[in-house]
Amino acid sequence: MVETIEKHSKYIYKSYFYDVKNILILLTVALMLQSCNRQRLPEGILDEDTMVELLIDIHLAEGLVSTFPIHYDSSRILYPLFEKEVFKKHQVSDSVFRKSLEYYMRDTRVMDRLYARTIDSLHVVEKSGNQ
Repeated sequence: MVETIEKHSKYIYKSYFYDVKNILILLTVALMLQSCNRQRLPEGILDEDTMVELLIDIHLAEGLVSTFPIHYDSSRILYPLFEKEVFKKHQVSDSVFRKSLEYYMRDTRVMDRLYARTIDSLHVVEKSGNQ
């Protein structure tokens, strides 16, 4: 009887070991497939973090120009100069920015995420400026 218990306990141990091993293999394969699923950015497209930084500075520039006591026509001439400085600061050309913006606008969920981050950052800037 002891011998039977030993055989069964070895079988249970081996069975448990194989179950855990299979689960680990399955999880590893699932993680690998998940990482392969992530899209790599096409060449010439800015990553999301850089896009958010640019969007923040562009909106700050727009806000600054809108506070100037000048006519709308004059602000339309002045804003591109500020925008050019933003691109210069981030070492990005306006064509790369526009191409990246068009790329991200294809997926509304991604664009929502980018603008949620941008708005959150602008709120932080606003709060720190009001103190």
